Amino acid sequence: METTVDVPHPAPGRPHAPRVPWSPRAWGQAVRLAGGIVVQVIPWLLLTLIVAWGTSASHGQWRYRGWLLFVLLLALVTLLLIPALTRVHRHRLRTAGIFIPPQPRRPDQLTPRGIVATLRSQPLWRQVAYHLLAGPLLGIAAAIALALWLGGLLSATVYLYGWGLRPGSVFRRATYPTDGINAQHLGHIPAGVFLTAAGIIALAVAPAVTAAVAELDARVGRSLLGPSRAEELAHRVEHLTQTRAGAVDAADAERRRLERDLHDGTQQRLVSLAMNLGMARTQAATAEQAQQAIADAHDEAKAALAELRDLIRGLHPAVLEDRGLDAALSGVIARTPIPVRLTVDMTRRPAPVVEAVAYFVVSEGLTNIVRHAQASQAEVIVQRAGDRLHVIITDDGVGGADPARGTGLDGLRKRAESVDGTFDISSPPGGPTLLTVDLPCVR
Repeated sequence: METTVDVPHPAPGRPHAPRVPWSPRAWGQAVRLAGGIVVQVIPWLLLTLIVAWGTSASHGQWRYRGWLLFVLLLALVTLLLIPALTRVHRHRLRTAGIFIPPQPRRPDQLTPRGIVATLRSQPLWRQVAYHLLAGPLLGIAAAIALALWLGGLLSATVYLYGWGLRPGSVFRRATYPTDGINAQHLGHIPAGVFLTAAGIIALAVAPAVTAAVAELDARVGRSLLGPSRAEELAHRVEHLTQTRAGAVDAADAERRRLERDLHDGTQQRLVSLAMNLGMARTQAATAEQAQQAIADAHDEAKAALAELRDLIRGLHPAVLEDRGLDAALSGVIARTPIPVRLTVDMTRRPAPVVEAVAYFVVSEGLTNIVRHAQASQAEVIVQRAGDRLHVIITDDGVGGADPARGTGLDGLRKRAESVDGTFDISSPPGGPTLLTVDLPCVR
């Protein structure tokens, strides 16, 4: 079994196309964006076929059934094809570095009520407007931009054609063995100069035009294919409500754990210490008995101190605040009974609350590995990339970890969500298990 916990993506910033049209990277990105718009012809082709079929089927004795089938087919295409094309365009824009968040899926979208609600939803009709109205216009603009590239390239190299098609040339004999073309027309000086100049101008303008089309495509796609600002805010509020409830539950569970550890561990040690000291006082007449009671009390005191240190270390160790994640996690791994490889790559420390969550994730994750995974080794990678902190924990255990079975994984998910992070686990039977937590570095 492979278990994945999905957490909503953070809201992206405004998409943007290349703003420096003269750089090779910007040219390639703009051409890729413009060239991908050719898929806009698909909905119009299908719409034409459906309308033609519906028109032909609506005549004769089957006209009423034909119209009914036409309406049903149109609704089916709207429900299935439009979202599929939207996913294609989101992926196309994502390859250019522009992320458009998907619309939240309705849990009842396959029921009659869900289908009706989907057909009446604003996001679906914004997508229809993109594919049937905005998309074709963007496709025309992209075709103009690509025509500037192709036409400019052909015109700017017109003298190469004249040289290649000169009488007696190898290219001339291979291409036009009957000598049916006059290469002097292509090499005529006024026409050649004009075509070459026009081609150079077209090639000079093409990158800026293509970048402008790519920018327009990104803006239109973001406004029509993604959620509106109001929908983003509503989704954000819902997500924050859920994560706040999860944080409250996690804090309550942590409080109960502390109470249980103090009651069952440290408190019992201190009670035993008091009893041993009392016995030593009452048995002071016998030196050997008093020494034995004092020795037992000393052992209990050391055990109680050790448990208190472990308890405090589990909450927020001082080394984490003083020296950071690398030193704190090194201490955790040193106490782990199986070999663990640690890699920490951070140029700057994240926010203290994020650092504490990362520490707790690694500490609790290794505890779960020792208790449940039957692993012989594990690896922990903590890496900062931009404003995100990635925590990856792997082991070679038996796998099959499931957050729903109460192995502490649900608590890790709630910890990550409490700081707007994401949690993902892959644990097929037989292993290996891969746990990935992505946290924002700034809060």
